[in-house]
Amino acid sequence: MISDKILIVDDDADLVEVIKQYLLIEGFKVEWASVGTKAITFIDDFQPDLIILDVMMPGFDGYDTCQAIRTKSNVPILFLSAKEEDIDKILGLRIGGDDYMTKPFSSGELIARIKAHLRRGRMMSQSLETRVRNSLLEFPGLSIDLQSCVVKVDGRPVNLPVKEFQLLKIFAENVERVYSVEQLFQLIWGEDSLGDNRTVMVHISNLRKKIEPNPAKPKYLLTVRGIDYKFNGHLTN
Repeated sequence: MISDKILIVDDDADLVEVIKQYLLIEGFKVEWASVGTKAITFIDDFQPDLIILDVMMPGFDGYDTCQAIRTKSNVPILFLSAKEEDIDKILGLRIGGDDYMTKPFSSGELIARIKAHLRRGRMMSQSLETRVRNSLLEFPGLSIDLQSCVVKVDGRPVNLPVKEFQLLKIFAENVERVYSVEQLFQLIWGEDSLGDNRTVMVHISNLRKKIEPNPAKPKYLLTVRGIDYKFNGHLTN
């Protein structure tokens, strides 16, 4: 059985060693980059299945590193940070992060979140690999290829991180079905939201900016009753 590969990007050697030992016990393969610029080279050389990325690194910080990674890979990124403010979490998710944990954190929660992201990624890959028919969902101005994970807006390819694609896939395959934020969190992240609705809302906001002609007045991803969401598939050109 091939072990999942985790890349830790953090300049705190002591913390990295602790995290590394927990990951090794769980059977993961682990590499460490102490600076963000070095982490970029690991994308091709190590090909990680998930990246644990510290926000507060000197120079090329976690946000810079995340943006650089997103130019070449959609690998899940889990931010670690001592910053607890909402604005910091929102920023991390907006620039391409998939999850955000504040320090200090429990090893159990970290491992659980890592496994949830990896499990969802595998389920998505298996679903796309086995889907032979009806793999192309088409709507006026928007097409979604479920096999190649290619999304096009007016014929132009749009790059979506994994979580944003998973959200769009759920909506597009269930046109007009209304989802609560809690339901979406459970479906995508595989755990209860525990009242943390911002993660879903930020990802939907990011998705709207990429697929909607006017994100302020969306025509695909509609808000229902001010708190829920649905996909409008009954559009006309």
